[in-house]
Amino acid sequence: MGDLAGQAVEGTLYYAPYAEFERVKDANFAAKDRAAIFADMCRLNALYMIARAGSGHIGSSFSSMDIISWLLLEEMKGPDVYFSSKGHDAPGYYAALIGTGQLDFDLVHKLRQIDGLPGHPDVGTLGMVTNTGSLGMGISKAKGMVLANRLASRVGRVFVMTGDGELQEGQLWESLVSAANMGLHEIVVIVDHNKLQSDTFVKNVSDLGDLEAKFRAFGWRVERCDGHDLNAFAAALASLEGDSRPKIVIADTVKGKGVSFMEHTSLDSDVAMYRFHSGAPDSSMYRAAAQEIMTRLNERLSATGKADLELETIDRPRSPAPPATAQRLIGAYTKALLNQAEKRSDLVALDADLILDTGLIPFREKYPNRFFECGIAEQDMVSMAGGMALNGLLPIVHSFACFLSARPNEQIYNNATEHTKIVYVGSLAGVVPGGPGHSHQAVRDISALAAVPKMTIVEPSCEAEVESLLQWCVDEAPGSSYMRLISLPWEIPYTLPVDYKPKYGQGVVLAPGTDIAIIAYGPVMLTSAFQAAQVVAGKTGLSVKVVNLPWLNVVDKDWLKTILPGCKHVFSIDNHYVIGGQGDAIGRTLAALGAGIPHTCIGLEEVPPSGTNPQVLARVGLDAASLAITISNALRSSKQA
Repeated sequence: MGDLAGQAVEGTLYYAPYAEFERVKDANFAAKDRAAIFADMCRLNALYMIARAGSGHIGSSFSSMDIISWLLLEEMKGPDVYFSSKGHDAPGYYAALIGTGQLDFDLVHKLRQIDGLPGHPDVGTLGMVTNTGSLGMGISKAKGMVLANRLASRVGRVFVMTGDGELQEGQLWESLVSAANMGLHEIVVIVDHNKLQSDTFVKNVSDLGDLEAKFRAFGWRVERCDGHDLNAFAAALASLEGDSRPKIVIADTVKGKGVSFMEHTSLDSDVAMYRFHSGAPDSSMYRAAAQEIMTRLNERLSATGKADLELETIDRPRSPAPPATAQRLIGAYTKALLNQAEKRSDLVALDADLILDTGLIPFREKYPNRFFECGIAEQDMVSMAGGMALNGLLPIVHSFACFLSARPNEQIYNNATEHTKIVYVGSLAGVVPGGPGHSHQAVRDISALAAVPKMTIVEPSCEAEVESLLQWCVDEAPGSSYMRLISLPWEIPYTLPVDYKPKYGQGVVLAPGTDIAIIAYGPVMLTSAFQAAQVVAGKTGLSVKVVNLPWLNVVDKDWLKTILPGCKHVFSIDNHYVIGGQGDAIGRTLAALGAGIPHTCIGLEEVPPSGTNPQVLARVGLDAASLAITISNALRSSKQA
């Protein structure tokens, strides 16, 4: 489920223009040849889109490309619909929709940009019939669509693409039973069985066993074929016609299919990390991959007597790399976790198929017997941690914040009722990176966990605070705790005091001031707050205090009282929805103090968009310029009142 955010590829990038897609579609090809050529053109354009955006999922887009091309060009009719449950293959599906003219061609240049194509499927994009989120939802949504169609006397098949790692999610297996019991024959599930999940082999994480037998045991009609042999795939689909049961085609595919060195079959061993699940290739790899696809395309066209493709290009300048001084909280967390593990032999780490993104590879290498890979099964992982805690271990549980806080929320609450201690660590927290879109932007996790009894939520402001907050969570926390971590390198304009040590519910002043207090947390919001404070001070002449409060659901009343003397207005900045964020805790504490000081909560009001980080922060009003305007307007309104 990883989603690495990298740099856009520099140099010359190649793409096939719409006129070439039209030429191929109109040519007198055999259906198999037309679909194969179309698929490779889409691979070239998906590669271009990911290279230009600097992020996206190549491996999954390429493994499913032949299947999608056949469905769009040859199989789907009239009311039939298709969607991907796994969502990672969005760039490939976008490329196919663009190639068939169902999406405006100019969108080929706008992957992961505001008002362009989001990183994961969203119903706001033409051709997307459902959003993706935590894996395993797709068949359930297909069932709902079919039942709605039947009530409205509508016909049409619903094709659903799933990943094979996705098959570890419990909801997927729950969805199979009633589909068979209700005879939902309109559903055709296609498993993109490329044998990998994220960066490693499915069998090394949680082996799926005999898939054909399992699906048949649930009452489904099952076929299996080579997902890159279009004749075999077409035959498998044809064999399903007339069957009254819901249907599954297990399509054996190759992750990264179409570029030799990106294909998972090129891995030196079954323990190697697959490099092309997410993120953009570097410039040399991009050129090699594009050349391989272009050469094969022209060979196929030449073999049928057709002219070579006429491609278009753009030249991309070198993107600036993050400065060496940027804070890298995941790397700091890796070191801090190893330090704690050295001190405590009862400390164990659990992961949900995100070992690279969560910084756990060094822990696994040093403490293999204390590392547990649970796969894409967050609910199972959290309950496993609960059992470990009941039997004397200190589990530290890892995933992306968007998944860890929501999918196993009931299991987290259940663990809390047992009065044990567990540390939950959610990376990729907050509204950026903006590229993946709302399925991966964790902006409701504070509200989801804040009410769990004895749960303390923290977010470090810099590398140094990671170590001290993790130490607090491990050794001092009265119950369980949840640490949010941003995953991007982030340049910060502040430093913590040399003698700083976190104290429960208390913050630290980063910039002194007397007239206004801005309270925030984490590198992203504190950087925006720090810069906005300078703008506001310069325009109003007011003295603006900036405070780092790393405790997100608890505020020490006596400490807050020391922040308030002379203060005319308090602003809280949340990397989260306004409702349920840190601002709520600050507001409650101010009310309890009876301070009578105006308080303005600033945070997200609506579902955040997909886009570049600056675009997204500006759109949701959390960049420095927007904050300065919001604060100035609030001060003006307060003065008039």
